[in-house]
Amino acid sequence: MTLTAQPAAVAAPAWQFFDASVAAVRRLGPSFVRLTLTGPKLAGFGAAGCDQRFKLVLSRDDAGLERLRDRGEDWYPEYCAMPEEQRPTIRTYTVRAVRPERAELDVDVVLHGVEDGHAGPAASWAAAAVPGDRIVLLGPDRPGSGRPWGVEWAPPPAARTLLLAGDETAVPAVCAILESLAGGARSVTALLEVPTADDAMNVALPAGVTLRWLPRDDAPRGSRLVPAVHAALCELGIASTPAAPPEEVGDELLWEVPDTDAASSCYAWLAGEAGVVKTLRRHLVGDLGVPRGSVAFMGYWRQGVAG
Repeated sequence: MTLTAQPAAVAAPAWQFFDASVAAVRRLGPSFVRLTLTGPKLAGFGAAGCDQRFKLVLSRDDAGLERLRDRGEDWYPEYCAMPEEQRPTIRTYTVRAVRPERAELDVDVVLHGVEDGHAGPAASWAAAAVPGDRIVLLGPDRPGSGRPWGVEWAPPPAARTLLLAGDETAVPAVCAILESLAGGARSVTALLEVPTADDAMNVALPAGVTLRWLPRDDAPRGSRLVPAVHAALCELGIASTPAAPPEEVGDELLWEVPDTDAASSCYAWLAGEAGVVKTLRRHLVGDLGVPRGSVAFMGYWRQGVAG
C-alpha cells in the first residue's frame, strides 16, 4: 500500500505591534491619501497579499500602548479593560503594498468626514500626517496566506467568472486583488462606488479585467453600486432561479465568507458599508438566486457608527 504524504499544517501567526513612522504622503484624489510607513521591524511584517487586513494603533499616551505590549498575544483583554481615556484607538485597514526588502508598507486611507469636521481619529490622523510622524501597526509576525493573516480573497481554482464590488473603503483591497491576477485566464469585473469622479485611480489591469468606477456624487450611498452589481450579474450569467430569501442580519456587521465549493465556476467578493452589503446579500441570494457559497459578503463599516 502506498501512503500519500499530507501537507504539514501551517501554524497561525502571532500578531504583534510594529513601530513605524510616516516616510511619504501622497494624495490620490479628493477622498484618498496614501501613506508609506517604514521602520526596521516592518522588514518582518507578515505579508499575505491581496485583501490583507491589519490594524493602525493610535495611542493617546505611551503608557496605554506599553500595557498592551506587555501582554503579548493576550493584549485584547487588557485593551477591553482599559479606561476609555487610556485605551488606544485601533482601526482596521488594508495593506495596499508591502516591500519587506525596504521595510515599507503602503496604506490607502479614505478621508471620511475630513472636510466637514466629522472625521474619525484614523482619518483625521492620516489627513494631517507628515513624514516623520510616528504610528504603530498590529499585524502578523511572518508571511503566509489565508484568514489567520487577515485575508478573505479565496476564489475556487475552477472559477472562471469573478465579480468584485464595493464602496470607497473596498478600493485598496479590490485594486490589490486585480493587480495580483494573472491575465487572460478568467473573466473579471470590478465595480467601485466612490464619492466623486476624481477619485478614480489608474490601476494596472491584467488582460480580461474590467474595472468600472461609479461616482456617487450627491446620490445616496449604494445607489450606484446596487444596480451596477445587478446588471453585471445578469451580463455574466451568474444569476439563476431565485432561492429562499436569506436569513435577515440584525444590527451587527455582516461578515459572511463561506468556504467555497472548489468546483464552483463563479465567485463574487463584495465589501463596504454594512447596510449596502446587507441589501446586496438579500438581492443576490433572494432575488437573483446566486448561491451563497459563491459570494463573500463583508461589512467593513456601518454608517453613523464609529470603530
